[in-house]
Amino acid sequence: MNGSEPGGPRRELGGFLRSRRERLAPADVGLPGSRRRRTPGLRREEVAGLAGVSSSWYAWLEQGRVRTSEQVLRSVARALRLNADETAHVLSFVEHAGPTERPPGWVSRNLLSLVESLAPNPAVVLDPHWDLLAWNSGYSALLTDLARLAPKQRNLLWLVFRWPPARTLLASWEPEARSLLGQFRAKAARHPEDSRYAEITEELLADPDAVRWYGRRETSAFHPAVRHFRHPVAGDLRLRYVKLAAVDEPGHHLLAYLPDDQATKEALGALGALAE
Repeated sequence: MNGSEPGGPRRELGGFLRSRRERLAPADVGLPGSRRRRTPGLRREEVAGLAGVSSSWYAWLEQGRVRTSEQVLRSVARALRLNADETAHVLSFVEHAGPTERPPGWVSRNLLSLVESLAPNPAVVLDPHWDLLAWNSGYSALLTDLARLAPKQRNLLWLVFRWPPARTLLASWEPEARSLLGQFRAKAARHPEDSRYAEITEELLADPDAVRWYGRRETSAFHPAVRHFRHPVAGDLRLRYVKLAAVDEPGHHLLAYLPDDQATKEALGALGALAE
């Protein structure tokens, strides 16, 4: 599938730009309003003028008919008043990641050893689809024994949206779920031919919240932060998310949950002892 076909990356980019254009009012960008506007948002020619491109070219961009450069997309992003995460999402369409270089599900011995060594701090290895390839006892104690789940349910998106305890385990479930979904949508949009992304999306869209947020084309990027868990056994936990890319395993990431205070450190230790 090439980028000019329906559902391709160019169409996805065009749809995203259109959604952001329609949310802007003329006053937001210093333009006078008009009673003659039949639809909300800026006109295409107004965005084109702000970005310094021709109206016809910008129309083609929203229609997914043209290839463009990083410089031009940055100009469009500024014209649409995109935030840092939205700009990063738009720029990600300049180049597409190549196929993974390892068989699906493969994890090196070194990475497995690293995950295990982090216990009782929870840690997991993620692939580009957020499938969980390896995890330690701390991760199982924090959430659930992933070995008991069906292979296709061992996915971070599935756990957050389709595993019912997640909504009480995560003290701020909604903003964290929306952020994760935005990260997933941004990545899946660049790989419309990938059947696993499509499979995960279909499963997610069985959830009403995911349907609402996905339809808004919300995107986000990963940011290190402290997450608050309300664990049924360990009580309140404050964990710092640390995400590291595995240089020798393209597409794989190590996600570690580190205690942010002494009480959490002690609670994780006790929880790990119960799991043994």
